[in-house]
Amino acid sequence: MRSRQRRSPRRAPRRRASALLAVSALTGGLLLTAPQPASAANLIRNPGFETAGTGDMPYCWSKSGWGDNDFTFETVADAHTGTRAMKVELTRRTDGDRKALITESTECAPVVTEGKQYDLSLWYKTTTPDASLTLFRHDATAGWQYWTDLKTLDLAADWTEASVRTPEVPAGTDRISWGVSVYGTGSATTDDYTMEQVADPVPDPDCTGTAEECANGRWDVLPTRNPVRSMHSVVLHNGKVLLIAGSGNDPERFEAGTFTSAVYDPQTGDYETVPTPKDMFCAGHVQLKDGRVLVMSGNAGYPSADGTLGYQGYKDSYIFDPETETYTKTNDMNDGHWYPSATILGNGDVISFGGLREDSTGSVTADLWSDEQQKWLPTWQVNQTWSYWGLYPSMILMQDGRLFYSGSHVFGNNIPGTGSAIYDYDANSITQVPGLQDKDVRDQSASVLLPPAQDQKVLTIGGGNIDSNPDANRLTDIIDLKQPDPAYVAGPPLPQGTVDLGNGPVPQTGDQGKMYVSTVLLPDGTVLETGGALHNRADPVFETSIFDPETETFDPVAADPEARGYHSSAFLLPDGRVMTTGDNPGNGSWNHDVSVYTPPYLLRGERPAITSVIDTEWNYGDTQRITVDRPIAKAELIRPAAVTHSSDPNQRFVDLPLSVDGNNVDLNVTSNPNLAPPGWYMLFAVDANGVPSVAKWVRLDGPQALSTKDAAAHVHSFADAPRGKVAGPGKKRTSQPVGPTVSGCDRHYGSANVCVPTAFPAEVKKTTAARCDWLERNDYGRLAVNGQDDPLRLDPNGDGTACGKGDVRRR
Repeated sequence: MRSRQRRSPRRAPRRRASALLAVSALTGGLLLTAPQPASAANLIRNPGFETAGTGDMPYCWSKSGWGDNDFTFETVADAHTGTRAMKVELTRRTDGDRKALITESTECAPVVTEGKQYDLSLWYKTTTPDASLTLFRHDATAGWQYWTDLKTLDLAADWTEASVRTPEVPAGTDRISWGVSVYGTGSATTDDYTMEQVADPVPDPDCTGTAEECANGRWDVLPTRNPVRSMHSVVLHNGKVLLIAGSGNDPERFEAGTFTSAVYDPQTGDYETVPTPKDMFCAGHVQLKDGRVLVMSGNAGYPSADGTLGYQGYKDSYIFDPETETYTKTNDMNDGHWYPSATILGNGDVISFGGLREDSTGSVTADLWSDEQQKWLPTWQVNQTWSYWGLYPSMILMQDGRLFYSGSHVFGNNIPGTGSAIYDYDANSITQVPGLQDKDVRDQSASVLLPPAQDQKVLTIGGGNIDSNPDANRLTDIIDLKQPDPAYVAGPPLPQGTVDLGNGPVPQTGDQGKMYVSTVLLPDGTVLETGGALHNRADPVFETSIFDPETETFDPVAADPEARGYHSSAFLLPDGRVMTTGDNPGNGSWNHDVSVYTPPYLLRGERPAITSVIDTEWNYGDTQRITVDRPIAKAELIRPAAVTHSSDPNQRFVDLPLSVDGNNVDLNVTSNPNLAPPGWYMLFAVDANGVPSVAKWVRLDGPQALSTKDAAAHVHSFADAPRGKVAGPGKKRTSQPVGPTVSGCDRHYGSANVCVPTAFPAEVKKTTAARCDWLERNDYGRLAVNGQDDPLRLDPNGDGTACGKGDVRRR
């Protein structure tokens, strides 16, 4: 997965200490010459290193860096202008980097304003492709901390200018420090730094919709219904959407071998039904780096009628080709994985955990798809901890190649321990991460890597528990994986909407929230959350809001008019709208209506347009030029959705720092494939009012910026000292015992696609009349009793029909 040595957990504090020592040396002694001030426009003091300090570094400049490497810092006479330049060189490197940075002090670090952007530039020469422009920011509460890498510097024998625009300054930031880091053998010589504030944006445009629409957006239910019972949605790199149903949670279709998928074209509104070779109901899926879709496992069998056998997962795997719209079989996985995770790694491999095996027990086998060999590797070639991660565990790729299990999962209780963990494939170890609130009521919560991916923050929303079936909750949790010992902290409560308990929507009360929630990354850098239900496959919640990662607040907006609970999906379309589909309540029915949300940013006047993209094949560390029809404030790559059951761990928003020259904009691509795994992305350009362009499709691959053998992806220090309990591989075993009622459904009643809950909501009394009344309100219809057992006492007269005429008195 990656090549990385474990780093000293004290490295980050040591780096800060060295920076402070440098500051003390400068402020405690006499300057050799009068300080070179910042100009009226340029916010950098001593931008050309002409003013010496008391030590071996110029005034207002400090040494920084970490890791096992040999290095030199030197002021040289080979300057772009004036008489001095700064040279940083690595002659040997095992890991880490060295940086020449603006001194982190009130005297030297430029003052910045929240929400503003700044244009940075410098002149440089390099003998290594492994150098980048790096920013740190001063938080008024947390102090100095790494912010982001903005630009990889190309090899340059002669003086070359590099310029880039920062993202908007985060809340709480009052100063920044920046400079060049060298993280491969070779040198970077720099001179003539500048920093200028970008002019204020134009005033807000006139609203092009109603006042309500411009504030809260608009939902439209499309005239054409989805022809398949799809619970899997994948946005393809041609702009179409793959909707996978398999048997669609319909045992009659399973017995008939009727398995379906459809391809939806948002441009025409048409659906094309696709022959589907296997029951991909509740499979895993992920886009490979060439744009094809890897679909893993699925449903080998429904639960037995007497409830003694649960769902079964098969080992088969397929690839869907968007060009031919056909499925092709791959080699088999090593284990069955009904409800598996699916995470693409920085090298294009795919790792999968969890789910149910062929015998309905839990899979403890990790399966790894090799991009190089185009096959699933045998078990002995894959690191194994023999851990059971549950069903659809949300495994998010971190910036150094480790995996963060967020705690979002499906069905029942979370894993033992804190309910969240960091998995290190190379070390084959699991480190528990604290702070997740009420870990055992996060069943079908949603987790998302917040924009931008460079910030490494994860938001987890809502959830419930189908075993005990309480009211779903309003909990949200946020974790900053850049911290040395990351821990979840409580986020703002989820906004409340209305809930339909069987007699029409009523306002939610108390702590009522939702499970089955969907999250969608939007091109303006916010997150849409929508859909959900209050209980196990019942009581839909109508509520939608937009989360702002900068302010960590929710803004309630227009709600989807359609119920979107179990087996629903929400995903971003290339035109900036959001599409929602599906809903499969416990009575076995299906909602074929499709909704599309138009966010407020599409009602703020004319949209910017990307008029040309020089190249659609991108490499890591590239500078890629686009042309736009008018000024833009930011650009980003958004990985297209591959979502099911509230889960899309590969969804991410990657910031592209800008170098602006009129309508020509150079986009600076990250050199770290773990931040943006290889594959097709939607490229959006966004203006100062948050209005996005229609997306262009580009494919990111590589890495080609990292040419030296000893240079791994340029990764800054973070999550280096987690203090949670660490576990290595356990004893080899076959599987984890899992009860046949894992889905929260009592199979003694009705067909396999009907879910009579093993636990009714708390407000339903434990009597035959109360339970039958609840089932009637939720349209369960006639329910046959399977076998002789009646554990919920729904057939007191024993005639084989639950809640029949002789079982309860009707008014």
